[in-house]
Amino acid sequence: MKRIVAFVSLAILLLGACSVARAADKIHAGTPAGNNFTFLPLRIGIDRGAYAQEGLDVDATDFGGGAKLQQAMVAGAIDIAVTAGTDFAFVAKGAPELGVATMGNHPTLGMVIPYDSPAKTGADMKGKKIGVTTVGSLTEWLARRYAASQGWGVDGFTIVAIGSDLQNQVALMSTGQVDGLVAPVGFGLQLELQKRGRLLFNSFDDAKSEFLAEAIFASKTLIASNPDAVRRFLNAWFENMAWMQSHKAETVEAARKYTGYVPEVEAKEYDLVMPRFSSTGKFDPDALKQLGQSFVEMKVFETAPDLSQLYTEAYLPKK
Repeated sequence: MKRIVAFVSLAILLLGACSVARAADKIHAGTPAGNNFTFLPLRIGIDRGAYAQEGLDVDATDFGGGAKLQQAMVAGAIDIAVTAGTDFAFVAKGAPELGVATMGNHPTLGMVIPYDSPAKTGADMKGKKIGVTTVGSLTEWLARRYAASQGWGVDGFTIVAIGSDLQNQVALMSTGQVDGLVAPVGFGLQLELQKRGRLLFNSFDDAKSEFLAEAIFASKTLIASNPDAVRRFLNAWFENMAWMQSHKAETVEAARKYTGYVPEVEAKEYDLVMPRFSSTGKFDPDALKQLGQSFVEMKVFETAPDLSQLYTEAYLPKK
């Protein structure tokens, strides 16, 4: 009997040890906008179980703009930020994080205007009121960069911060409180079907914006306490990106869960946005240099900060 009791006790201890070994590491991740296809790989990866396969329990919170997302990072409320490359400005000012992967060097947002707007080209928008999510967000950045590229100066648009709620953005545009929006391209395509808006142009590449458009940042606390969790997060991210690249139909349906766009619109957005994602996560020194110089142009810094000290490629998947 004593042997049986001892055996059962040992079995219970072993089962408990296995349960501890299998416990997933909790990761709090954040994005600046939940319905922007650019940041949806995080949500799609969670839904597919890509992170769970790496032993991670990842949740995602959308903060309605890059500035609010960075406030959460500073407060220690999130471990990972899937966001705009322009958030390097916050890191250069002391935000407790490092860039750990680039998502892409081509902006994936466009200019959306009212359906009956007389504007034919971006040049027709000079001096107009342009809606962006928050001050300091990529949406503001792209609007000001576009204005500067047209020779109007960084104040060539009147910038209006209106949050990330797309329906509220449409309401403000339809009542003339803003003349256009920096918004996801799919949103413009969807509005065009409804004759409520249209996409004036689908890329801010015209603004010479081929710099670090989006990136993934990890808190220094997470890097110090659990660097392997950062590595596994990125393994899951790029496994999921590869899956999305080779499964268009499934990705379109997965994205529609969050965007609500009709299938043909989401398929067009997929075709426009997916090619812009990085497959390696490696940082391009030239893109970083251009980004740093843009901080000077946007009057964020007097001189360009050295961004080479603000990122690491140590946790990228080994190819």
